[in-house]
Amino acid sequence: MSTTTPLAPGLDHLGNLPAAEIQRLADRANALRTGAAPQRFAGKALGLFFLNPSLRTSASFQRAAARLGLELVQLRGDGVWGLEHQDGVVMDGTTAEHLREAAPVLGRYVDLLAVRAFHGAGSFEECRQDPIMQGFRRWAGVPVINMESARWHPCQALADWATLDQHAIPKRAKFVLSWAWHPKPLPHAVPNSTLCMAAQRGMDVVLLCPPGLELHDEVLAEAEQLATTHGGSLTVTHDREEALHGAAAVYAKSWGSQQHWGDLESETAFRAALRDWCVTPAWLGDSARFMHCLPIRRNVVASDAVLDGPQSIVLDQAEHRLHAQTALLESLLS
Repeated sequence: MSTTTPLAPGLDHLGNLPAAEIQRLADRANALRTGAAPQRFAGKALGLFFLNPSLRTSASFQRAAARLGLELVQLRGDGVWGLEHQDGVVMDGTTAEHLREAAPVLGRYVDLLAVRAFHGAGSFEECRQDPIMQGFRRWAGVPVINMESARWHPCQALADWATLDQHAIPKRAKFVLSWAWHPKPLPHAVPNSTLCMAAQRGMDVVLLCPPGLELHDEVLAEAEQLATTHGGSLTVTHDREEALHGAAAVYAKSWGSQQHWGDLESETAFRAALRDWCVTPAWLGDSARFMHCLPIRRNVVASDAVLDGPQSIVLDQAEHRLHAQTALLESLLS
């Protein structure tokens, strides 16, 4: 008998699930990590569609599918026709197939479809609408798992919840999500999901960033509501010393500025003086765990001493991608 509770079809944002359901999935992930046998689903198929690069997500979903006995269909964006997502367009340019056909075709071949699509083109608000991901969800006809979009990365957030449990980091502990310097402006999916995950777990969450790099107001409002509902708190600060004092976990991540979105020249100038936002052992003190979703640029986002030190749990986070996604697939197929 399954030890997990079936989810509503698909998964776009971890915060759409009740906290108790997330906890059951995290518990199942940790049980799988310590040797529990996964269920088997003979004759079922999983589709993986990557419009952006992947190492951990691709490898972990492939391995999870194998553990569950699933047939796998894997596609990359550079190996299929150029896709159009906007309605009403005259498709006489570079796109050769519309999502209205591509998504339901894939849905007829598989039982579950997992999609990675950052959609970095357009204004910040256009990206926040996640048009490609939402198109797949609207037209595929089967449950769709978000493997990272412009707005959310629920699979990473689920793995991070399970990792915090593995390391016995209490739910009321202080969790710091810190912006870090990076040569490129990155999507908001991971920081958005991380902030909401920690808030829904009931932690005392601190968003630490330079002025002008706060996350979107809607995300902050959701995180604050989740924290209040689940016994935690949310603080936004630019004061590094205040933020890091007493932290149980420091999660570093870079993301682009809303104000300079799409303007690389102004974004580069804006962040030119922020290179000291690189996590060193001094940020962690004696006991804070260091977290990052990977890939990470060494001595840019965090120093070698942090990544190679005993307080880093980034490899455990990466391992939990396998176990958390196995638990998720089990639940969706049960």
